[in-house]
Amino acid sequence: MRRRGVTVLVGALLLLLLSWQTTVLQVPYVEMGPGPTYNTLGAGDDGKPIINVDGAPVTKSAGQLRMTTVSVQPQMTLLEAMIGWWQKDRAVVPRELIYPPNRTEQQVEEENKKDFQASQSSAETVALRKLGYPVLVAIDEVSAGFPAEGQLQAGDVINSIDGKPVTSLAKLTELVRAEPAGTPRQVEYTRGADKRTATVATKAADDGTPRLGITVKSSQPHPFKLSIQLDRIGGPSAGLMFTLGIIDTIKEEDLTGGIIIAGTGTIDDEGNVGPIGGIPQKLVAAKAAKAKFFLTPAANCAEAVANAQPGLPLIKVSTADQALTALEQLRAGQTPAVCGP
Repeated sequence: MRRRGVTVLVGALLLLLLSWQTTVLQVPYVEMGPGPTYNTLGAGDDGKPIINVDGAPVTKSAGQLRMTTVSVQPQMTLLEAMIGWWQKDRAVVPRELIYPPNRTEQQVEEENKKDFQASQSSAETVALRKLGYPVLVAIDEVSAGFPAEGQLQAGDVINSIDGKPVTSLAKLTELVRAEPAGTPRQVEYTRGADKRTATVATKAADDGTPRLGITVKSSQPHPFKLSIQLDRIGGPSAGLMFTLGIIDTIKEEDLTGGIIIAGTGTIDDEGNVGPIGGIPQKLVAAKAAKAKFFLTPAANCAEAVANAQPGLPLIKVSTADQALTALEQLRAGQTPAVCGP
């Protein structure tokens, strides 16, 4: 009996030790969970407007356009990981997926901040274009030895290449590289108040890519100041919702139709909506925020459908134009294109 008692005592002590270890032993995993959502038409945690416009009237909307986020717990104990694995609204993933071994946690956070700032810049570019303020791509310098020399000059604004509009620096590069080096291109440009056209052949650069032989810069004149203020958020996934928020803030029409609409998605200067991570957690966050619809990047549709929340239709969007059309359909009581078969 004494031996059995000792065995039980030792076993209990070992169990207690193991249980304690699960609460202190760090494991190489992180937990992704539903993060806070922010109405881009409202205020941030500091009570100040997220979208700020100075020099133009702003409008109030009856509904909301909520960007969604994912919370990340960077340090986990074994017990926390075990609990996380059992929770449906959370994902426990290897730490290296979020924090690669060759970068520190601080470096990753800095990259996320830069991505967030870039998403704001692209959102402003797209929104201003939709509001009637186009991007102007002007020549800064003409390189000697290229066919453009003598035909184009500094200050010329490039309007189109072969009839296709130049809407951004990236678009100009894309259009120029669409044909092999040496191909004559029709360049429509504005010099002063005059619109002109020149036939300019491209020339191969040192890396073999076709070039016109010009350096350019872009501007987007508009008669007001625009800025986005939201702290402690990183990554590029708020681009789409910022774009819609800016348009709704300045445009007289209420894009929401009084509905709470959540969403996510990157945005580039051409208005293309790209995929993001953490869609299952963002759907949970949107549902908790009482959203009635969720704007979903087309590339995330399959994952979104697999993690759908009851009563939260997944509206499929690939561009800012599609998102605007979907909002127009919702206001009219129609059903936009949704994810799924």
